[in-house]
Amino acid sequence: MDFTENLFLLGGAMLLMFFLVSYIFQRLKFPSLLAYIILGVALAGLFTPRELDIVDQIARIGIVLLFFLLGLHFPLARLVNISRRIWKVGAMDIGINFGGSFLLAYLFGFDILAALIIGGVAYATSSSITVKMLEDTKRTNTPEGEFKLALLIFEDLAAPVLVSFLVGLTLHGVVTPGAIALIFIKVVIITAASILMAYYGFRRLDVFVQRYMTREFMPLFAVSIALIFAGLAEALDLSKLLGAFLAGVILSETGTSREMGKIIVPLKDLSLPFFFFWFGTTITLGTGVVSPVALVVLIFWAVAGKLIVGYWGGRIYGLSFKGAIRAAFSLVPRGEFSVVIAALAEPILRVFLGIYIVGSATIGVYLFRKAPALADRIDRRFGSRMKKKKV
Repeated sequence: MDFTENLFLLGGAMLLMFFLVSYIFQRLKFPSLLAYIILGVALAGLFTPRELDIVDQIARIGIVLLFFLLGLHFPLARLVNISRRIWKVGAMDIGINFGGSFLLAYLFGFDILAALIIGGVAYATSSSITVKMLEDTKRTNTPEGEFKLALLIFEDLAAPVLVSFLVGLTLHGVVTPGAIALIFIKVVIITAASILMAYYGFRRLDVFVQRYMTREFMPLFAVSIALIFAGLAEALDLSKLLGAFLAGVILSETGTSREMGKIIVPLKDLSLPFFFFWFGTTITLGTGVVSPVALVVLIFWAVAGKLIVGYWGGRIYGLSFKGAIRAAFSLVPRGEFSVVIAALAEPILRVFLGIYIVGSATIGVYLFRKAPALADRIDRRFGSRMKKKKV
């Protein structure tokens, strides 16, 4: 039966499957995005190309709305303030996790573009997994909770730019200084234009947006801005996600981020699972893993790199020895940003990256839960040797 002849049946069945696997995984205290990826891997062979094309189109909307919502959290003043506070740790994070993973992949024989994609997948901690677990364990308002959220925000700011560079390089097919310079110029132009538009244009729409926020046409306005900017970024051979993120930043200047987020979140929650499911369908396990040894080494570095950044970055930020240890064991899970970047890879590399993401996320969730106990144990053994620091 071709389900494209009955889209209601196809859509309803998929949403029901998403509900069931999400419910089961959350009962097991694992992130839902892993459930959607695994479901996609398991059911890939049951879908026709036409059906997967429909899934892909819905998936694009979901991931655009995710980055749009991300941008809504960052008015220009907040962007500047966060960057000042966390830039040293953020730079360390980029160097160790993106740069270190890129170097390891290159040394294992991957070409430069593939190594850059692997570095991008390895870079960002999953914001959705980490924030959810912070809330579940009631560790959001602790000193290390504040540090982790600040670092996640820095990664959230860096990720759209990184994705745009990787998209541009993927479209060029080769990594050359000229290609990098051209992408950099395009990113600067679209970012500068967006900031000017936000400051001199959308900031003046605050009264209009606040007055009509509860009207039924406001979601049409918000989503239209997100899609237009995503389309403009794609027209410049950049990532649509950078455009969607900048659209969110622009609309955040109206001072209605919280209210606008509430009307967009339900749309995102319905469409985003399709993206992770679609990514799962692109992973063909029968093709084998490109380099099992490299995979093991990179997963090990996924843990080690975040431990280094969490501990030393936490100390730079002002955490105590024990607080920095707790932070270090809470930053390992990779998630949504890693999947976005992995989707840029060639199909054979997606198997490698899919296992990497699932493996690092699973290890990260386990370490997050054990972080307080591990920190207590390490503090009892080594804490007395450290100078006085407040917890």
